Amino acid sequence: VVSADEIASRTDLRYLPIVTIDGERARDFDDAVYVRKTDAGYELYVCIADVAYYVSPATALDQEAYSRGASVYFPDRAIPMLPEALSNGICSLNPHEDRLTKTACIEYNGKGEVVGTRFFNSVIRSRERMTYTDVRRILVDRDPATIARYAELVPQFELMEELTLLIFDNRKARGNLDFDLPEAEIILDLQGMPENIVRAERNIAHRIIEEFMIVANEAVAAGISRAVDG
Repeated sequence: VVSADEIASRTDLRYLPIVTIDGERARDFDDAVYVRKTDAGYELYVCIADVAYYVSPATALDQEAYSRGASVYFPDRAIPMLPEALSNGICSLNPHEDRLTKTACIEYNGKGEVVGTRFFNSVIRSRERMTYTDVRRILVDRDPATIARYAELVPQFELMEELTLLIFDNRKARGNLDFDLPEAEIILDLQGMPENIVRAERNIAHRIIEEFMIVANEAVAAGISRAVDG
């Protein structure tokens, strides 16, 4: 159980309609995003589950996670790096539950150029567990039923798409190579045996999450570089 003092020591983002966006088969949710319009342009929040809060260095849990290196995902199951109580429980950014996170807040001008970054410990409460399919239905298909279901969040998804396209155009102008390659999806039968391999769907929702994760990593790398250089 997280103490009230720990929550009080963090930036409280529970008032923001932050969401996770993952595939239908996702079992844990380790990142959540939010975008809002500002007078200068945009403000992007990328929140990552603060696993380090629960895994102390040099403990048995830390050593076992280190030996595994990463979670392994199969078509019908996952072998988590951490115990399920952590990976699918307290460290998973499940909707409508308070979760500890580390946040990168990136400020952009109207052209999608970074004008400021800051990093801080935070606490969030994910508003919805969104899927790539539902976000596609909102932004591409303009499906009335899905739009009505997530009416409160539709403007935010539209802002996400708007910012994503600006970020991508700027990266392309810098000479970015876009490895947007097809991925395979394995279809299993009722006995759990592979019966087909199909091309996995990719849509604007995948692009949104990919671009936001890239810029968050770039921001962290730039911050570390500045710290090292003094």
